[in-house]
Amino acid sequence: MTHDHDLVLRPTEAQISAALNPPPGRNGGDLVVETLAGLGATTVFGLPGQHALGVFDALRRSDLRYIGLRVENNAGFAADAYGRITGEAAPLLLSTGPGALTSLAALQEAAAASAPVLAISSQIPTAGLGGGRHGYLHELPDQAASFRGVVKSVHTVRAQSQIPSAIEAAWKSALTAPHGPVWVEIPQDVLLAETSIPVVTGGDAFPEELPPRPELTAVAADLLSRAARPAIIAGGGVVRADASRKLRQLAETLRAPVVTTPGGKGAFPWTHPLSLQSWIEDRHTTDFLEDADVLLVVGSGLGELSSNYHTFKPRGRVIQIEADLGKLESNHPALGIHADARLALQALLETVSPREDTQAPERVREVLARVADRIAAQELTLEQDVLASVRKALPADSPSFWDMTILAYWAWSAFDAKGPNHMHSAQGAGGLGYGFPAALGAAVADPTRPVLAVSGDGGALYSIAELATARQYDLNVTWLIVDDGGYGILREYMTDAFGQATATELTRPDYVALAESFGVPGVRTTPETLSDDLSKALGSPGPSVVVLPVVLRMFAPTHL
Repeated sequence: MTHDHDLVLRPTEAQISAALNPPPGRNGGDLVVETLAGLGATTVFGLPGQHALGVFDALRRSDLRYIGLRVENNAGFAADAYGRITGEAAPLLLSTGPGALTSLAALQEAAAASAPVLAISSQIPTAGLGGGRHGYLHELPDQAASFRGVVKSVHTVRAQSQIPSAIEAAWKSALTAPHGPVWVEIPQDVLLAETSIPVVTGGDAFPEELPPRPELTAVAADLLSRAARPAIIAGGGVVRADASRKLRQLAETLRAPVVTTPGGKGAFPWTHPLSLQSWIEDRHTTDFLEDADVLLVVGSGLGELSSNYHTFKPRGRVIQIEADLGKLESNHPALGIHADARLALQALLETVSPREDTQAPERVREVLARVADRIAAQELTLEQDVLASVRKALPADSPSFWDMTILAYWAWSAFDAKGPNHMHSAQGAGGLGYGFPAALGAAVADPTRPVLAVSGDGGALYSIAELATARQYDLNVTWLIVDDGGYGILREYMTDAFGQATATELTRPDYVALAESFGVPGVRTTPETLSDDLSKALGSPGPSVVVLPVVLRMFAPTHL
């Protein structure tokens, strides 16, 4: 008797000939780039460094496209966005010690947002490993230990024969739900040494699936079918799983209102009669969700931003579908279903019974009207007009990437993403500097659409060096910098809490002149001319900068 898993693919004569006669001049770095190409990678991001030169020399002999950024953390953000847009594992090539450690904040964001990033770092020579203090340049006692609490998995290589299997295992880990960053490290001497190992010609690039347990989806379907007031919270897991269409089918079958989290923006149509949009930081929305007798949470851990800062206290039954086992029931008791959102939604679609509820759209309209009235009472027309101008200027199918800035916090609640996988921000880990380098990665992934980046002046200074990257590769990114002279949201937080702000005011450059010094066209705009200036910039090929000097305010929180 034979089993499918006993079958071995026989090599072709050409493969045998290539294996017996590998080309000369290859090293361990060639095994890295050959394995990546065999797994389906076409593009890599990163920065060269002394210990990683074997990999970068091998790039010269490969067909992989290399996109080099100016700071490792920004390279990580670019790889993160490339992974989000393509759904593929984005290789990130790094050097040892400082170069590796500089990527940590980007890898934390990728982990929090489930972005598939395959980080491959060099290491000091093998003779220096083991925790001794040998004094090698960039030496750390245990480099991998710095990453174990951040990435999904760590893969350590100590011999050339381990390279293809280690990278393949990391690739599968990055793309197995929940997606996330992974870490591979290879010593300098292993990368530099000449190799007689045959050319790597392929790899198993298929990640493991994560289907739901059928007994759990049967219970969930029964609860939802018999619910009087069902509601749905859709998180980033719906977007990552490409499950937006199935979410809509289920919501319409159940007549269940849907609210999307900041990470789930675009997972449900903004103007759908059942859409509560993204006003999750609002007491009216929170009250509505608490009143649901059955609440389906898909692809969200109901963390701080997705629960109105943990003030959300559901009174009904909660069903939580979550691919990250650590997030399952971490904040609320639930019928926990550990599964990929797409597969779980499909199982529910096959088993739920349709509900009749003609009042659901009216209840949604009432909630949205109360939210609108609350915002209108705060005299925030400037902020609403600026956000509306951005939406008007940005083509409906263009992605946008938002830094941690007041306009982004508005966008989490009030911006229509126009579709899944269109709006991305650093709301996973909350670090500054994400917007512009991430937008560059998205432009690399799909050069056919203009990409928008939005930063405050504080966040912009984190990634200003990448204007050189944008110009070098002629990437189609327009960068909107909202210049309020400091860390605007921290200014508000401190003023509200202490009566005055400290350490929030910034001396900043003339951003238009600075952009032009990189050969990137820049324009200074006003709230009244923003829509036209932004439209013109987005419609022009190549990089551009639009600077909006304005002080924006946040809407009043409802969680305090």
